[in-house]
Order: sequence, then C-alpha cells, then structure tokens
Amino acid sequence: MLSELMQMKGEAKKMAESKDCIAMLLAGGEGRRLGNLTRHLAKPAIPFGGRYRIIDFTLSNCSNSGIDTVGVLTQYQPQVLNSHMGNGSSWDLDLTILPPFTNEEGVNSYKGTANAVYQNTRFIEKHLPRNVLVTSGDHIYKMDYSRLLNYHEAKGAEVTIAVIQVPWREAGRFGVMHTAEDGRIVEFQEKPQKPRSNLASMGVYLFSRELLEKYLRIDEENPDSSNDFGKDVIPLMLKEGCRMFAYPFQGYWRDIGTIESLWHANMDLLTDEPPLDLNDPSWQIYSVSSNLPPYYLAPTARAENSLISKGCMVFGEIYNSILSANVYVGEGTVIKDSVIMPGVKIGKDTYIKRAIINENTAILNDCHTGVCYQVSDTNKNPIEIVCLEKNIAVPLSPLS
Repeated sequence: MLSELMQMKGEAKKMAESKDCIAMLLAGGEGRRLGNLTRHLAKPAIPFGGRYRIIDFTLSNCSNSGIDTVGVLTQYQPQVLNSHMGNGSSWDLDLTILPPFTNEEGVNSYKGTANAVYQNTRFIEKHLPRNVLVTSGDHIYKMDYSRLLNYHEAKGAEVTIAVIQVPWREAGRFGVMHTAEDGRIVEFQEKPQKPRSNLASMGVYLFSRELLEKYLRIDEENPDSSNDFGKDVIPLMLKEGCRMFAYPFQGYWRDIGTIESLWHANMDLLTDEPPLDLNDPSWQIYSVSSNLPPYYLAPTARAENSLISKGCMVFGEIYNSILSANVYVGEGTVIKDSVIMPGVKIGKDTYIKRAIINENTAILNDCHTGVCYQVSDTNKNPIEIVCLEKNIAVPLSPLS
C-alpha cells in the first residue's frame, strides 16, 4: 500500500512538472573568428548595442514566448556569461546553467552540439516536455517561439527548423535546405561549398522530445559521428524519413560570427529606421540592470546619431557610434562609426574611426587607431575595423 501511494505521488509530481516545451540554449561557442573579443570571453557574452550582451536576445525571446524553463549549455570561458545570467531572474526565467560532465578519464567537455544536449537528457526528462527547443545564444534577432510551436503542431511535424533567406554569396556559411510546397524539408546541406539553395537554417530547432532522445542515443553510439546537429543528427533524421518542416522566419536576424557581422549589427541600430527595434514595448529585450548614474556630456562634448549608455563621461565628439556603460572620452577626441565596449577609457586628442574597442581598454592621449581588420560594407567599400585586446593600455600611432 505504501509503495503504491509513493508511486502515485511520483506520477503526480511528474505531471505537475511536465511542460509543453522547454529550451536548451547552446552557449559554449569559442568564436575564434572574433579574434581578441573572445580570447577571454564566450561569444554569447560579447557586449552589444550599448547595454546588452548577445545572449540577452535569445533569453528574451524565450521569456516573451512563454518558454520559462531554459537550460543553458556553457563550456568555453563561461565565467562572465554565468555571472551575467545568474538564476535567470532578469528575464523571469527558471534558468539552469549546464556545464559539461566529467567522465571517467577526467575529460570535461562537450564533443559537439548534439553531445551537449545528450549529456543533459536528465534535465530534459525532469520536466517531461512534449517538445524541446534547441537554439543558440550567439544570434541577434527577435522571434516568437510560440508561433514556431504552433506551426510545428499544425504540420504534425517531428522536427521543425526555423529558416531565413540569405544572400547567395553567404549561403555556404550555413546549413541550407530544399523544401516541398507544403514546407516539408526534402534535402539538407550543412555548409556546402556549392550551395543549391539560399534557404538557411537559423540554428533554431524544435523537436518532439521522444524523437530527439532516440536520435541523440543513436548519434552517441556512432563512433564516426562528430556529434553535431547540422552535420549528423539532422541529416540522419531526414534520411530515415522523419517529418521535418521548415518554418519561414520574416524579420531581422544576424549570426554574430565575425568582426564584420558584429560591427554591422551594431551599426544597424543607428539607421533612421532600425531593422531591429529595441524600443518595442510589446517585445522587450531584457538584460541585467545596472545601478549607474546617467551619462554626462560636458560643454565641450558633441554627440550625433549615437547611443550613449549610463555611466559615460564625454568631453569629446561622438558621431554615429555606440558607447557602452562607463566609457570615458577625453576632450578633443573624435569617435566615428565605432563600437566602444564597457569600461573603456580614451584620452585627449585621439581619433577613432570604424573601430570596435574591447572592454576595459585604455587608449592614451594623441593616438589614432591603426588597421587590424579589412572588411567591406554592403556597397563593397573598404571599412577599417580595429579590434583591440581586453584590459590593456594602448599607445597607438601618433595622429598625423
């Protein structure tokens, strides 16, 4: 009798904990193409837009979409990221940080995106969701995941992948797919050298839980697998006839994978009609609040078409630029078309143009930024972007 009562309580607890959908957020990316920015920082923790970090967008999407249970899978340089997220209260989420487990050999790492989720199947089973959203923490976009879930269920899908059309010249950077008229995916190519489609995966996957767990086990038992969703799990599901559909996303989306993409995404916020509206009260982007004073513009200061965050002190001139929290700009200094990250101190009579200045960098007096990266804007005009190391003092070349 006692054992039956305990079993009934256990089943009631499972029913109470069950969810329609939970999210597994992949946030362990190293981001090598971002150079100095990710030398000591996980890519999702990179500051963006003056007051945010990149991961704020995915976390806010979950919160605004009604997905309140989120597991964040961290790995590379997670200290700042973990501190920023805390317990998820800034986003009103039940957030759990999920680092890799240590195995018998003492190895403590995820082998790939699929292995990362596989290692945390107990977390998924704890909540018994009907569906599992697997997404990334290093994209800038606003998406209502509840619409994705409704589409998934209306199609009777087992897997749904959010997709967006990208320029053909960029299609080889993504997983691309062909679809039938009803949206069913008939072919999937992961980062092809010669893409046959420009319908790109956004790295947002929705799975039925039981199907996901089945294929994660199959993938883990395959010694030849790289344990990656795009390279291994998705192609196998498609090959074996799973009902897989593409969800067409209409809106702003940027994959922050390069210095160029990060710079452009920040500059997009300064256009006359920003494609990403951060002032939309119906879809707020949440972040950790800071107890900083308002920014200060001295009588010698001038600011045009710029975002200036709390705690800044500006004595120089700012044009078409973004200043994050606690930035100091000396008198006579001119900053144009640049992204200045938190805690940067810039001396007097210094010239900075088309630069990304990393956190807590000190730039001395009478300097100008040299060229570290060559990229192109949408009109193929050369752009010189400087990306400096974190926590250093920089005596750059004298202004000529």
